[in-house]
Amino acid sequence: MILITGAAGALGTLVAEQLAGRDDVVLGTRDPGRVRVSLPVRRIDFDDTDTLAEGFAGVDVLLLISAGYGEDDTVIARHGAAIDAAEKAGVRHIVYTSLTADGDHLPYALAHRWTERRLRAGTADWTILRNGLYAELLEWLAAPSADGKLTAPLGDGRLAAVARADLAEAAADVVLHAPAHAARTYELVGERAVGGADLARAHGPHITYEPDTLAQTRKRLAASGAEPFQVPMLLGTCSAIAAGFMDRTGGELRRLLGRAPRPAIDVIAGSRG
Repeated sequence: MILITGAAGALGTLVAEQLAGRDDVVLGTRDPGRVRVSLPVRRIDFDDTDTLAEGFAGVDVLLLISAGYGEDDTVIARHGAAIDAAEKAGVRHIVYTSLTADGDHLPYALAHRWTERRLRAGTADWTILRNGLYAELLEWLAAPSADGKLTAPLGDGRLAAVARADLAEAAADVVLHAPAHAARTYELVGERAVGGADLARAHGPHITYEPDTLAQTRKRLAASGAEPFQVPMLLGTCSAIAAGFMDRTGGELRRLLGRAPRPAIDVIAGSRG
């Protein structure tokens, strides 16, 4: 049996859609009412350890989608509880959605690296999917204003962004053929890095890119109602892109998909329609 955690989230929903119709897949989420895919659902809440033993019962392969919405200590506690429970339940293989190696410069990398280390030291087989940052995130960070200006603190930096749907497709294939991917770590980044000027062009010929400062962006984020921990996470992401630490491309996603991944700029342009 295959279990997908975080099945009500954006990535988890896309993975579930890839696996819909199978009789050996169940979905796990803290909020079963939000699941949109017709597959069996179990309530699994990493903050409620009482749900984990029953939730992982009978599972052979677990896709552990990162519970990254929180401070490091919160995320580490969630992942640790999930892995402990999975091992006790006899799960044979854990596939984890981590963060690309270049993401070591990002404020939220530590919890991912802790989880990778915990998996390697554990009793279950493991596969680590080091996902690049989503093209959809780049779109959110740099949306144009009504006056035709795309303002973001990206400088001249570029990001090897990835379509979330491609990462979901790759994850679905890995869990279906988990033994072939045992003890493998995959760097799943885009094949072409994009920057602020590319984003502006994707929005149309009348949009111009204007690099912003981190200080101005901090003020906007703080006024937007973002959670306190989100502000340094987002600023750190922009800073790493601007400094040129997130532009390294790769071909491992193509090999897992068996085709060319969707260009990030096409994902962004498509969101306009």
